[in-house]
Amino acid sequence: MRRRHQACGSNKGGDGPLLKLMELSVVIVSYNVCDLLRQSMKSLISSTGEIDHEIIVVDNNSADHSAEMVEREFPGVMLIASGTNEGYAAACNRGIIASSGRFILILNPDTVVNPEAIPRAMTFMKTHHDAGAAGAHMTDGNGRFLPESKRGFPSPLTSLFKFIRLGRIFPRSAFFNAYYLGNKPEDQTCRADILTGAFMLIRREALDRAGLFDTSFFMYGEDIDLSWRIRKAGFYNYYLHDVHITHFKGKSSEQDRESSLRHFYDAMTIFAEKHLARAWHFPVKASVRLLGHLAMTRLHHGLRGKK
Repeated sequence: MRRRHQACGSNKGGDGPLLKLMELSVVIVSYNVCDLLRQSMKSLISSTGEIDHEIIVVDNNSADHSAEMVEREFPGVMLIASGTNEGYAAACNRGIIASSGRFILILNPDTVVNPEAIPRAMTFMKTHHDAGAAGAHMTDGNGRFLPESKRGFPSPLTSLFKFIRLGRIFPRSAFFNAYYLGNKPEDQTCRADILTGAFMLIRREALDRAGLFDTSFFMYGEDIDLSWRIRKAGFYNYYLHDVHITHFKGKSSEQDRESSLRHFYDAMTIFAEKHLARAWHFPVKASVRLLGHLAMTRLHHGLRGKK
């Protein structure tokens, strides 16, 4: 089914209650990753099994015929063609507004879901009523664990330790590697302040309280922001060690690295202004500006070296 919606406008979170009908709604935002999207959809369908669910694909004006592929190969999926690349957060909100599940799974198109992943995640959410959202044990295409599967709140000190790589020197430290919850083993389920939007199973009630994704974040940081708002709304976020997915990271963002870098560092500034004390705003913005400049310089040197 193809649905076309008018632009939702900006959303800072806090929109009112949403309709509750079926068990699970899966929202996937796609942008020029047709083959990966097809692979993800096949794994998703295998994992949802007997769960009463719907799948919603929001296509951000892909040029690689992703929308046509979904219509042709997955006729039971709800397709929302946005007509423009309005950003990840805004596209997720489109899917959420069109959804009707008690639980909403935000899933990246460059993921492969283990057959037992969604049933296990759903069972956990149903038996842990304090859980506002749950994330997965993620590995990359080579089978390496992705530490962003579980993260702590990115305070200035925690973020500093990450950027100067102290967490790599002390990977199991609760202090120096708080960003990736280094003291929490990857083979144990635990609470985590921050989950990744690659796989984020959210309780509808938690979303009602916390609000939708903040569309100020175009491409990065929206999952960090929503995770923290869910915590502030009185729920916990959980990392589930036995819910496995493979994440082929950054395939959409690889298409325009300069724009991706700019959005990445912009997201840090937006998050700091929303969630850090005012005294931190200037030093964080200055640091982010410097880091962004250095990253852009390295990118340009690298591109020139390939010519």
